[in-house]
Amino acid sequence: MVQLAIAAGVTALATGLFLAPLSAQLDDQAMRRALSIAQTAAAESRLDDALESSRPTLHGPVQNEAERIRAATGAEYVVIMDKRGVRWSHTDPAEIGRHVSTDPSVVLSGREVMQIDEGTLGRSARGKVPLRDEQGKIIGAVSVGIAYKSVQERLLSTVPQLLAYAGGALAVGALAAYLVSRRLQRRTHDLAFSDISALLAEREAMLHGIREGFLALDRQGRIRLMNDEAQRLLELRAEDNGRPLETALPPGRTTDVLAGRVSGADLLAVSGHRVLVANRMPTEDGGAVVTLRDRTELERLGRELDGTRGLIDALRAQDHEHANRLHTLLGLLELGLHEEAVDFVTQAVGVHRATAEQVTERIHDPLLAALLVGKATVATERGVSLSISPDAYLPDRLVDPHSLVTVLGNLVDNALDAASGGRDALVEVEVCTVDRTAVLRVSDNGPGVPEARRAEIFTEGWTTKEPPAHGQRGIGLALVRRLAERYGGSAEVGERPGGGAVFTVTVPDALSYELPAGRETTLRQAVAETDGTGRAASGARLPGGATEDGR
Repeated sequence: MVQLAIAAGVTALATGLFLAPLSAQLDDQAMRRALSIAQTAAAESRLDDALESSRPTLHGPVQNEAERIRAATGAEYVVIMDKRGVRWSHTDPAEIGRHVSTDPSVVLSGREVMQIDEGTLGRSARGKVPLRDEQGKIIGAVSVGIAYKSVQERLLSTVPQLLAYAGGALAVGALAAYLVSRRLQRRTHDLAFSDISALLAEREAMLHGIREGFLALDRQGRIRLMNDEAQRLLELRAEDNGRPLETALPPGRTTDVLAGRVSGADLLAVSGHRVLVANRMPTEDGGAVVTLRDRTELERLGRELDGTRGLIDALRAQDHEHANRLHTLLGLLELGLHEEAVDFVTQAVGVHRATAEQVTERIHDPLLAALLVGKATVATERGVSLSISPDAYLPDRLVDPHSLVTVLGNLVDNALDAASGGRDALVEVEVCTVDRTAVLRVSDNGPGVPEARRAEIFTEGWTTKEPPAHGQRGIGLALVRRLAERYGGSAEVGERPGGGAVFTVTVPDALSYELPAGRETTLRQAVAETDGTGRAASGARLPGGATEDGR
């Protein structure tokens, strides 16, 4: 109805705008016609002679000539006056000899007049011309009038045709309004404007209230809508709204997933230190809607679960191993071989103590040392020999040991998976520092990584292993690269001499300038307090080769 009202209003306005200049144009034509008749009458030589030689009478030559001109031209009246303004001709005989009703001074002064005016015969379009003799002297004036009702009749005669055009325009406008209305109803699913406004308000509340990231893209790949959670997960800013996705996010798999260059459901992506699960749904207008779920905590719990399962398997294996050792020890005691029993116990305890000492002599950070000791036990149970490189050395001055634990743990796990099941399987760990840059290098004698696949091995979701029950694989090495790049470092993979793979990660500015208080002492005590039999170990080796008295 609003569109129809607008169309009708526009049509009426256009009609009025057309009629207004048409009326003025018809008035001008009538006045010019009257002026032209007056000029023709004034040019008659008989008229000026008759005006000078006769008197103003009903049947005088002036009246006869004026009536002849009026009848020939169709004018309403032709009035001829002398210099005093007295009529010598008129359609009403009673007016002959009387003074004209309008001021004749302008025309008698020699100027031609063209106007719409009221006279004794009503409203008319007038043309007045001075009447001159043969010498050019003004002796009177000629006034011709065109009935104004004829102008109105011409104007009204055009109205039906004009209304026909206006009606046609209104019909076209109504049809266009109907088509536009139907299209809008289809596009808005027959919702009223109040419903659309309510939906928009509900959408804003819903988008900013849900705990999943939401991102809407247009067909050009520009961000047109995002909620608070998406800003947090992708580390975007409010001013990124409206910018292309490629300029708002750094290049990488996350950008490729959001842009649709990687297809699939529940795609993994890493943004900063967060692990995200992305799902992309195209829209009818060529854009897309992307939802993001934060799986960082889930992945951390998954890795902890994997670690716990590995620890349980190791404890189960240790239980069998200790049972076998106890059975052996019991047999030696029953046979009375006491010295052999003592040697057997000493050797069993020494193996584990030697492994701990080998780690703590070179790795002084408690978290990394504990990690490698635990990984050594797991490696033993999996039939892999895990060793620390003789060149390894790491002081207890790490700025962010938790990140290095994540990096080294993922590299060792990856190496153990690659080397397990092989003959003489081995994994070597080297951790050292160059100035304040930490270099972590883990090598294995597994099948290695083909050169053509080395560029994509650090990509999220890339793996050659079967996914675990709790989630997906292909995240560990991606996190390793992201953590290294966050500190300005790098992660690379190469070929190990003799076969296998070598993973090298550099982390700049990994060491602080000051030694954390109590950390070195705690690590020394952890190694030296026990010899495995519940008694303090006298003369126990400490990190760096020192003894208990500090020498």
